[in-house]
Amino acid sequence: MNSAYESLQQQLPVDPKRWLVTGAAGFIGSHLVENLLRLGQEVTSLDNYSTGSKSNLDSAVGSLSDDGKSRLRIVEGDLADPDSCREAVDGADYILHQGGLGSVPRSIDDPELSHRNNVTGTLNLFVAAKDAGIKRVVYASSSSVYGDEPELPKREEKTGHLLSPYAATKAIAEQYADAFSRSYGMEFAGLRYFNVFGPRQDPEGPYAAVIPIWVKTMLSGQSVTINGDGETSRDFTFVDNVVQANLLAATATAPALALADPSRAFNVAFGTRVTLNELFIKLRDALVSQCPGLEIPDPIYQDFRVGDVRHSLADLSRAHDELGYRPTHDLEEGLDLSMKWYAESFD
Repeated sequence: MNSAYESLQQQLPVDPKRWLVTGAAGFIGSHLVENLLRLGQEVTSLDNYSTGSKSNLDSAVGSLSDDGKSRLRIVEGDLADPDSCREAVDGADYILHQGGLGSVPRSIDDPELSHRNNVTGTLNLFVAAKDAGIKRVVYASSSSVYGDEPELPKREEKTGHLLSPYAATKAIAEQYADAFSRSYGMEFAGLRYFNVFGPRQDPEGPYAAVIPIWVKTMLSGQSVTINGDGETSRDFTFVDNVVQANLLAATATAPALALADPSRAFNVAFGTRVTLNELFIKLRDALVSQCPGLEIPDPIYQDFRVGDVRHSLADLSRAHDELGYRPTHDLEEGLDLSMKWYAESFD
């Protein structure tokens, strides 16, 4: 049982607030929009649709009542444009900042684009939030900030050398949050996501995440490609756990964000790790169960990918203790909930 999150879900409809979700047409953002609207909240969506899609928002609101749909305000704009940020923050009580460009390989190919979206865009949003008098901002950071720090599990206070421009953009966002909290008295919670997966995650393009890429490849009867020897490990995190962490971080009261350190970073994960070889077997078994008769060939191995860390596993103590975060879905449960959507969407 997760008493903190269950209590929050009961409390939010009693006193609805206005939430700004940036990157709202993306994978994680659309799940936040859907859950907030279901909880009776007013939501502003900000997205430029460069990587997100209007179909994600359509899916998020598709099963809602007319009342639920009416509580969504859509702003089409770019975080790198200060005017778009100012328009979007108008009237907001909370900000859940998910907008930006993911992918370590993309940042290596085009570091300037990653900087524009993840650093300039984040700074513009923080300035707009400051000017609008918004007290609390929750933003997406990344486990990539741990870099080459070898210790497992990863603890928030101990990071290593950054291994990619993407990791640098997330570390800079954390530094800006710290500077803004000290300069302007604002509160920030940076959520260091560990390999999030679930429905609406795009399998297309060279920078897509591993689970949707592999599922689509398996459904086509082709061999998936594993970078390295397959013993690289990751802490895979179902998207419902990420929704929980965002809502808890936005609404936490002191001493949860005790404001001796009002720019806290929190690991968001399940707290177990799986190798890529093990992931292949889990995905294969789940797909065969969903699609009897599907033949899935063995994987193909290639060189390790530049910028990748070898192992990743989150210590959740801080999120547990300070936010009341208790992940509800492990990898297997998340795959069970995702597989039907994957099979229908990727076939």
